[in-house]
Amino acid sequence: MFHLYKDRIVLLLYCGFIFYLSHQPTLPMPMLFEHQDKIIHMTAYAIMGLLVWRVFVYKFKVKLWLALFSVLFCSLYGVSDEYHQSFIDGRDADVWDWFADTIGAGLMVLVLSRVEYKL
Repeated sequence: MFHLYKDRIVLLLYCGFIFYLSHQPTLPMPMLFEHQDKIIHMTAYAIMGLLVWRVFVYKFKVKLWLALFSVLFCSLYGVSDEYHQSFIDGRDADVWDWFADTIGAGLMVLVLSRVEYKL
C-alpha cells in the first residue's frame, strides 16, 4: 500500500518539476540538432506516462481504459504546461511541443499496454 502513496508523490513531484522548468525564461541547454526540444518533450512525457500508469494501474480493470486515461492525463498536463509558458517572458506556447508531449506519453503507454506490467 505504501508504494501507491510513494508513486503518487513521485508523480506530483515530477509534474512540479516540469512546471518549474516551464516557468524559467530560458533553459541552459545547448541545441545540438534541429528539433532536439521535441525529443526532450517526448522523453519527459514518456516518463510522465510511466508514472501515471504506475499510479492508476490498480484503479482500472480494463487495460485500454488505463491506457487512454494515462495518455489523456499527460496530454492535458502538456496543454496546461504550454498555456502556462505563454505567460512567461522568453517562452511561448507551441502546439508542436504539446503534440510531442502526447506522442511521448502515447508511445510509453503503448509499450506498457503490450507487456505484462509488474511492480
